[in-house]
Amino acid sequence: MNKLYTASVTAQGGRDGHIKSSDGILDFELKRPKELEGQGGATNPEQLFAAAWGPCYLGALGSIAESEGVDVSEATVNVQISFNKDGKGFALSADLDVHVPGLSHDETQRLADLAHKTCPYSKATRGNIEVRVTAV
Repeated sequence: MNKLYTASVTAQGGRDGHIKSSDGILDFELKRPKELEGQGGATNPEQLFAAAWGPCYLGALGSIAESEGVDVSEATVNVQISFNKDGKGFALSADLDVHVPGLSHDETQRLADLAHKTCPYSKATRGNIEVRVTAV
């Protein structure tokens, strides 16, 4: 594998802590959401994961669509990352709702599934968490 770019972020204090990237662009507090008995009012790891996966996924969708001559420049993906309790402790799950204006539901689902096969975040989670990709 040939590394093209490496992001570096330092985390301190866990879910009620602070994160800062090595370039200082990312620099903010984290708080557990109220739903997890936290005080809320700040971002959390699940939001950050969703925020990172969405643009990466749309990049994969764009590459797939471009190779087929399909315009997905107005596509959106709503990424929902859930923090779940399972029999072994805790686990994440994800729902990706993909919308491509002007494409049929079936064509959107086909492209969405192909993008899920190639997106680096999708690859990283494959077999590790439950993921649902749905054309909406």
